[in-house]
Amino acid sequence: MSTLRIATRKSALALWQAEYVAAELRSAYPSLNVELVPMTTRGDEVLDKSLATIGGKGLFLKELEVAMQEGRADLAVHSLKDVPAELEPGFALPAILPRADAADAFVSNHYQTLAGLPHGARVGTSSLRRQAQLLALRPDLTLLDLRGNVGTRLGKLDAGDYDAIVLACAGLERLGLGARIRSRLSAPDWLPAPGQAAVAVEARSDKPDVLELLARLDDEETRWAVTAERSLNRALGGSCTVPIGGWCVVTERGLHLRGMVGDASNGRMLHAEASAPHADGEALGERVAEALVLQGAGELLRARSVGARDEE
Repeated sequence: MSTLRIATRKSALALWQAEYVAAELRSAYPSLNVELVPMTTRGDEVLDKSLATIGGKGLFLKELEVAMQEGRADLAVHSLKDVPAELEPGFALPAILPRADAADAFVSNHYQTLAGLPHGARVGTSSLRRQAQLLALRPDLTLLDLRGNVGTRLGKLDAGDYDAIVLACAGLERLGLGARIRSRLSAPDWLPAPGQAAVAVEARSDKPDVLELLARLDDEETRWAVTAERSLNRALGGSCTVPIGGWCVVTERGLHLRGMVGDASNGRMLHAEASAPHADGEALGERVAEALVLQGAGELLRARSVGARDEE
């Protein structure tokens, strides 16, 4: 192939990720022409409703997948945490690039830490996973919805709409906004979304020439870890309507996965963890999910009929 076309959302973070993949491809294949095909998705357009009520996190992928189906693009680049646990038929993830900092970021103009917020402080996030963990640590907080891209969210904080907001460290750092991070919310006490901070490349499964080119970008250790996290999410029926966290650590001996299911209405939390060999990520995720179900995760998950996920 002489040219590869990358479908991407138009947000600053999505464009950064697409340019990152494009640069890696150009480095691996100097004679290859790589072009970006920026697109607006339904998830980007509708900001006044929760994602769950308008179709879920797959709304950030649908238009990009249609472009690949119609031959207008050869691949798409996503934040892996936005990719559904089950891909649409006919698509694959041939490359997952090295993971960045998977922690969440506590961002505030007046306070340094979550613990330092005053009683009843207003914290912005539309992520049920983040809401559940916030309430578990600080049940006194006033949690307010916050959607939009990174710039929009920071603008609302700066306008005084919130005392603090929670974003992903990786997104801020990739946009050169790492100075806005006041403190990190990190494992094991705080769990990220499954796949958080990993950039994924999606392509049609019936395009072996494209899949072969992209496989060169795949990072083995990151794939091991996110395979376990996504297996956990899949086994629990993960979607934008349920607060699930997962964090897998890769060691010389194997994988260690910690999973969480929470209740965003009261901060109730369930945790489970287990270990397995590197090649057994799928089974490891299922085992941790089963342990959570035995603790009552099914009841929490069934109770969540509405919610949102928009976690940049």
